[in-house]
Order: sequence, then structure tokens, then C-alpha cells
Amino acid sequence: MALRIGRRRAAGRFRTAIGALVVALTAGAVVAVPVAEADAAGSKVVYLTFDDGPSTAYTPKVLNVLARYGVQATFFEVGQEVSAHPSVTSQVARQGHSVQNHSWSHPDLSRLSASAVTSQVTRTDKAIRAQTGRTPSCLRPPYGSLNSTVRSRAAALGKQVVLWSVDPQDWARPGTGAIESRVLRNVRPGSVILMHDGGGNRGQTVDALPTIISTLKARGYTFGVLCR
Repeated sequence: MALRIGRRRAAGRFRTAIGALVVALTAGAVVAVPVAEADAAGSKVVYLTFDDGPSTAYTPKVLNVLARYGVQATFFEVGQEVSAHPSVTSQVARQGHSVQNHSWSHPDLSRLSASAVTSQVTRTDKAIRAQTGRTPSCLRPPYGSLNSTVRSRAAALGKQVVLWSVDPQDWARPGTGAIESRVLRNVRPGSVILMHDGGGNRGQTVDALPTIISTLKARGYTFGVLCR
């Protein structure tokens, strides 16, 4: 699958730089804020996000877990996967989740020309809109890779740039227990949790979700949705 290419190489390159980056507050901008301050109301809200889908194998399983616990999430979807599995994207939207833009083919956008970045975003917008009736308002650049071109193109297209603050590296399949502990150890009010429902075998992610959700609920957390 094309979106797997370069994942391990690029992930390490950007992970340190984005550790404190949570959510863009204006189109095209990314603001570094302390995670505990990300929720202005001061309530214990966290945000589950899923990248690289939709996947016929794993997205429905993720949706089943979320439905079981009454939790909504934000899905950053790859356009070519939306095109390949349109009914899964429709299912995500029907169940009340937010469907947002994660580029067309999962390249490092910072290595592309402005016109190529625009194409990656607009093609994905079109595919998602055809299945959900909504144009995504947010962009999550693959690998968290940003430069002035990506920022300016995002702003021109009216997109907020959304990264994350908790990364359990579930894409590397470190084990269900490792995914659970990495999330639960690092989560704070306002945390944006990065997980994956596509791009490879996501069985460990699916298996980790019930413990993550039930434990956070027991700690008094609620779950918010980004980019409505």
C-alpha cells in the first residue's frame, strides 16, 4: 500500500518536533500549547483520532468499539482509500464521527510543490465530500510534516492543520499492552491521541481500544470530536 512507503523513515524524523503540537487555531497555522491547556473550559476532554483509513478490515472494528462505549472520534482519511472503499467512509460519517483530510496518497507534503500539495488536498476533499456531504475543514499532513508551503496551501484552502500530542506508535505494532500503556501514561486533559485504522495490520489498535476508553472514562475523561 502506497501510504506505508517511508512511514518508519519519516515517523522518527518528525515525532520529536510535534510532541507538544496539538491543534491549529487558525487556518494553516499550528500552535504549540501545553496539553493541559488545550481545553479552554478546563474539563477533562480528550480526542481520539485515527489515521490512514478507511480500511475494510479494521475501520468497521474500530467503529464497533466506539459504538459500544458511546464514543465519537475524528478520522483523518487518505483519499485513495476513500475512493477504494467509499462505503466505509459513509459508515464512519453515518455513525456521527468527523471525517477529515489526510492527503490523497500519504506523501511527505513538505517535499512537494505548492500545486502538488493543492492536488493532494483537493482530490481528497472531493472524495470525502462525495461520501459524507461535507468538505473537510481540517488537514493532518502525513508524518506531521510541515513547511511554509504546506502551511500556506492549507490556509489558502481554508484548512486547519491538526497534529497530535500522544503517539503510542501503534503503526509499529508494539503490542496491545504497549499501546494501552503509552496512551494511558501520557494522556492529559486536552490530549489529541494518534492511532491508526488503516495502512496495515491494525489488530493491536482495535484490541487496545476497549481498555484505553474504559480506563479514561473511569478517570473522569470524556471524548471530544475535532473539526466539525
